Amino acid sequence: MSEPLLRVRNLVKSFEGRRVLDDVSFDMMPGEVLGLVGESGSGKSTTARCVARLTEPDSGRVELGGRDVLAAGRGELRSLRREMQMVFQDPYSSLNPRMTVAQLLEEPLAVHGLEPDRRRRRERAAALLETVSMSAEHLDRYPRSFSGGQRQRIAIARALAVEPRLLICDEPISSLDVSVQAQVLNLLRDLRLRLNLSILFIAHDLAVVYYLCDRIAVMEQGRLAEIGTREQVYGAPEHPYTRSLLAAVPIPDPAAERARRAAEPQY
Repeated sequence: MSEPLLRVRNLVKSFEGRRVLDDVSFDMMPGEVLGLVGESGSGKSTTARCVARLTEPDSGRVELGGRDVLAAGRGELRSLRREMQMVFQDPYSSLNPRMTVAQLLEEPLAVHGLEPDRRRRRERAAALLETVSMSAEHLDRYPRSFSGGQRQRIAIARALAVEPRLLICDEPISSLDVSVQAQVLNLLRDLRLRLNLSILFIAHDLAVVYYLCDRIAVMEQGRLAEIGTREQVYGAPEHPYTRSLLAAVPIPDPAAERARRAAEPQY
């Protein structure tokens, strides 16, 4: 059996005296999609930011491929960030409006020293756009020229530029129209299979997480209430908080919905 790609152990984080993460621990296997769900304020995004070391936890341990993320110095952290990239919630603020798409996609290649030749960087940028079902003709346009869904595709392409092993998606579809959400979800499913990506997918929409993820981790007030396969969590939730979340959300799978209803207490 392979070793976990990501190990998170006992993460603790407080802001202004209020504990927002309380002993959070989980593993992710190579090629796995793990959904992190919960209500607003449950600690999902803080967990993601601590894993990527965009926020420093008070204590705990994060290992990526056996390497200690939290103890890494500047040089090693840059190397680790090649292996894990983030896609943020708001595609309107995550892309520099003064940069063309080509500049946005070429910048990671230059920063990490992956492609010193300018012509080849542009070719790589064009290939990245094709990976997210966009065209090379978009390279010289600015982010303002694109819809929210297109901007999020560009953000995903930028994250993929350095060929990461782990993609951390922090509610990447919550600001998009419903029809566009489905397109981005299908893109992530396809990329996971084609590139053997591991994806940590943060969301509050339980139906979305069921569609995309292999396993589900449910967060409540900074703690992991429950973690299991999507069939376990949706079909036979153990924690009362998980059951309360699921009670209000229809599951887009008739068999899972029947299993959930059969497991509910009868009064």
